[in-house]
Amino acid sequence: MVCLFVQIRCTPGTAYRVADDIALREIHSELYSISGDYDLLMKLYIPEGEDVGRYINDNLLNIDGIERTHTTQTFKAF
Repeated sequence: MVCLFVQIRCTPGTAYRVADDIALREIHSELYSISGDYDLLMKLYIPEGEDVGRYINDNLLNIDGIERTHTTQTFKAF
């Protein structure tokens, strides 16, 4: 499994609804409200060899209220 962290910027006033929609899809390991340039931080695991961009596009970016995302892929735990 590949661990990803996805920062999510929501349209103003939609962060709670976006978080609820993400939770209903059950694609995440952890989901947090955060401060800064983004509103939510999601940790998820995808199968090894899965196309990261396609997975994010097909499973996350079709949620209304998501304005922008920033994905960080992890490689090794220390």
